[in-house]
Order: sequence, then C-alpha cells, then structure tokens
Amino acid sequence: MKACAVGLATALLTATAAFADTATLRTSSGSHAIEVEVADTPQAREIGLMNRESLAEDTGMLFDFREDRPVSMWMKNTLIPLDMLFINKTGTVVRIARNAKPHSLETIPSGKPVRYVLEINGGAAATYGAKTGDKLEHPLIGRR
Repeated sequence: MKACAVGLATALLTATAAFADTATLRTSSGSHAIEVEVADTPQAREIGLMNRESLAEDTGMLFDFREDRPVSMWMKNTLIPLDMLFINKTGTVVRIARNAKPHSLETIPSGKPVRYVLEINGGAAATYGAKTGDKLEHPLIGRR
C-alpha cells in the first residue's frame, strides 16, 4: 500500500512538472519570463487557479482554447486577485482585465476572439507594463 501511494505521488509530481513551461511577455519595458502551468483540457480550464491561496511571483496559468473564439472567464472559488491577459492565436494581447475580484461570479469577456488567456497575480500586468498590442511567446503559440 505504501509503495502504491509513493508511486501515485511520484506520478502526480511528474505530470505536474510536464506542464510547467516558460512564457515570455514582451512589453515596452522589456521581456518578462513567466513560469506557466498550461490548462489545455476542458477539465484543467474549468479548475484553473481555483482554491489556491497564493501564486508565486512571475508565475501564472496559460489557458489554451485550441482556436480563436470569444471566451469568458470568472473568479468562482478563486481566492486571490488576478490579472487576465486575453491573447489571440498570434500571441498578441487584445485585452487585459486587471485585478479581477476573488470569488466573483461576474463573467469577464474577452471582447474579441482569443485562443489564450494568461492569468497572473493581480497587479502583475501593471508591474510588467503590459498593454494591448504586446506579445506573448510560448511554445504553444503559433502551433496549430
């Protein structure tokens, strides 16, 4: 039984590590490396950053919706304020929702078709100097 639990824990850690990547946000203030978890399945996108008590500096979650389309996000069961960068298939930031309120059930629309949403700590977009038109680079961006 103990060996099974250790094996399961190892498998979970390995699976989590497999989804950790670096994205680079290019703004007028420079290039900003952000370690991201990728949410590219319906289940992962549904859970997102729910129930997390904190998010380390320069980390976030990159949601991949597989195609450009209008999307809406919300903060249900999310304990910390977040900035949301809505990004099209070419990696261009088309909208930024700043300091989304924890636990809010209000929907936050993309406003335009997007393929990706990058969630980062509330206030981080301002720290990076992020604005619409900036670019996000990541191995997923530009792939089909």
